[in-house]
Amino acid sequence: MVNMTFEELLEINCFSKNEEEKARAADLLEQRYCCEINCADMDKSVLFAHHARGCTIVCAKMCKGVIILQNVTIGSNMRYNKVENKWENVGSPILAENVMVLDGAKIFGPVIIGANTVIGAGAIVTKDIPANSMAYGVNKYKPKNSDYDYVYRTDNISGEEIIEIDARRVAEFNKTL
Repeated sequence: MVNMTFEELLEINCFSKNEEEKARAADLLEQRYCCEINCADMDKSVLFAHHARGCTIVCAKMCKGVIILQNVTIGSNMRYNKVENKWENVGSPILAENVMVLDGAKIFGPVIIGANTVIGAGAIVTKDIPANSMAYGVNKYKPKNSDYDYVYRTDNISGEEIIEIDARRVAEFNKTL
């Protein structure tokens, strides 16, 4: 396993039936990429940009087409009610088809994120978000603008093009100094 890629380790961590193998893959993912990924039901098409760097993912289900960017936290938000002597708010998030979770977003508790929803960078979500929404801030959302794709596409602009655009922008900026 020492020479395995992120994708190979992820496959073992999430889909192997061999518990010892899964534990070893999980350790290597944490050591190499500072990520922890535990999902009870994850579609094989789920993508983790930047090798899931800095992510902690504990999810009940991630459906087809889900994309997770770096430094994302997904997990439980349960609490113990000392008056009633019971746990409350038990459960982990469910991400429906084609959900995209952007940099640094947090999703906590037994919530459902509807299909085709974008969880914006830095957003904090502790309530259900309906399908075709854009979540932002703390538990805020609005309808997603269907005229735009957000951040990730298979035909993304190349790194070289971005570098050229930034070089032109810096040159223009430097003229103002």
